[in-house]
Amino acid sequence: MSALPIIDMAPLFDDTPARADVVAAIERACRDTGFFYIRNHRIDEAVIAGLDAAARRFFALPEAEKAAIAMRHGGRAWRGSFPVGGELTSGRPDLKEGLYFGTELPPDDPRVVAGTPLHGANLFPAAIPELRSLVLAFIEQGARAADMLMGGVAESLGLEENYFRKNLTADPTLLFRIFHYPAPPADADSWGVGEHTDYGLLTLLVQDDNGGLQVKSQGGWIEAPPVPGTLVCNIGDMLDRLTGGWYRSTPHRVRNASGRSRISFPLFYDPGFDAEIAPLPDRAALSDDAATRWDRASVHAFEGTYGAYLLGKVAKVFPELTAAI
Repeated sequence: MSALPIIDMAPLFDDTPARADVVAAIERACRDTGFFYIRNHRIDEAVIAGLDAAARRFFALPEAEKAAIAMRHGGRAWRGSFPVGGELTSGRPDLKEGLYFGTELPPDDPRVVAGTPLHGANLFPAAIPELRSLVLAFIEQGARAADMLMGGVAESLGLEENYFRKNLTADPTLLFRIFHYPAPPADADSWGVGEHTDYGLLTLLVQDDNGGLQVKSQGGWIEAPPVPGTLVCNIGDMLDRLTGGWYRSTPHRVRNASGRSRISFPLFYDPGFDAEIAPLPDRAALSDDAATRWDRASVHAFEGTYGAYLLGKVAKVFPELTAAI
């Protein structure tokens, strides 16, 4: 494939007769590349535009102001900012900085009281007060779009539309990131983020006009440039695991060659933290895929909860933070 398909997901919201065509398109996309564009996702364009403006203001702040909400201040919730080079992919620093957010939880939430990792309150910069409402609105609207898409994914696998909602995502793990990829030096050989797969079920991505996302298709690496009015959607390791490899999580990477700063907003829609991960009915692993994966680790060898899988991955991204916590 030389280009990713574009899927109009309006019938998933409205349950029109065209729903069957959308389900078929989702199946083709998940089988071919695991990546596709979606339009009519019903995430407010004003929220997206507001996020872009607020993010650029944040990353233009002095380093001391950004460090005031550094991730070390977020504790076990793993929320806040990290500097350029502060996140690792396959042990190598990424050429990006960012902000980590998730479901906003009060201090008396049982998971927060118990010290459950990746659960808690978000950290927001005092200098950008509008960022809080924009982030929380995007998480809410993006989760709704992802839930609709997972209904289509369920049907594409011959399951009831609400299968995932009933069994894995009644209380989904929602993680939202804002990434800034600075314009690299002309002779730089660094990747904004190296080859990797996402950990969960679905990722919804807003990217600015500068491009840089590349997807590893069966025929090699292809560009996934921004398409006006759409988001990029891709499937993650847990959908690969659940389907026995029928749907595979696709490696991707980012190189900012635009000469300008690049901003992106990925929302990760994942199973509940305590959800037990096992293959779907009649979906035993097709093969051991370790030899072909970027990290040489087969998702089909994993047993346990999604939280355990996620923590194992995050520990490699932020080893110093993990050790401190």
